[in-house]
Amino acid sequence: MKICATTLGETAGDLLSMTLNIGYAVSSLILVAVLLCALVSQLAAKSYHPPLYWLVILLTSTAGTTMSDYMDRTLKLGYANGSLILSGILLLIFALWRLSGESYSVSDIRSRKVELLYWTAIVFSNTLGTALGDFLADDSGLGFAGGALLIGALLVLVILATFYSKISKVLLFWVAFVLTRPFGATFGDLLTKTHEKGGLGFGTVGSSAILAAILLLLIVHTMRSHNHSPQAS
Repeated sequence: MKICATTLGETAGDLLSMTLNIGYAVSSLILVAVLLCALVSQLAAKSYHPPLYWLVILLTSTAGTTMSDYMDRTLKLGYANGSLILSGILLLIFALWRLSGESYSVSDIRSRKVELLYWTAIVFSNTLGTALGDFLADDSGLGFAGGALLIGALLVLVILATFYSKISKVLLFWVAFVLTRPFGATFGDLLTKTHEKGGLGFGTVGSSAILAAILLLLIVHTMRSHNHSPQAS
């Protein structure tokens, strides 16, 4: 679901900023405003609501796409510099989280302060993922498919480490969480770009529609599973 949401965030962000030609700055302002509204609702919620939660995840990814593109392209920082800046910000967020004395485990979020740190980390990890994915696809020479394969291979290693190693599951969760975003960025570009540019040519509209339908089906499945679980009440 995270991979689907982050890939949709890439295609939907490009749909708004490039296909509809709204621009990175205006698109970012629109998406951040919508994200803040959804986030306020999420923070006010007393229990887990899959549609609301995944809407916020999707919006962090979509806003992260346009914000990263604004930094890297409009401000001309470049993908490498943008990735370094965003990596520094993400590390700072985790340092503040550490100083708070709270666990990094998302299962142990018990206070508003930690939940804010959690969502801030997600926003910047998704913004970083776009810059890193673009760097792998464009500047590294791997291309869209090569970048997606590289990140996909790293995710497989994380999965193997989860089941067959003693590495902290919390650490592996956050590694996987960060890696899904550049995977979504490269895979999203692979879906939308033309054949001449090394993509599959589905376009931003077609790719976004397909990914939105898949994500919606997964959310419905999650809601049914959650409602039938012993802890649902």
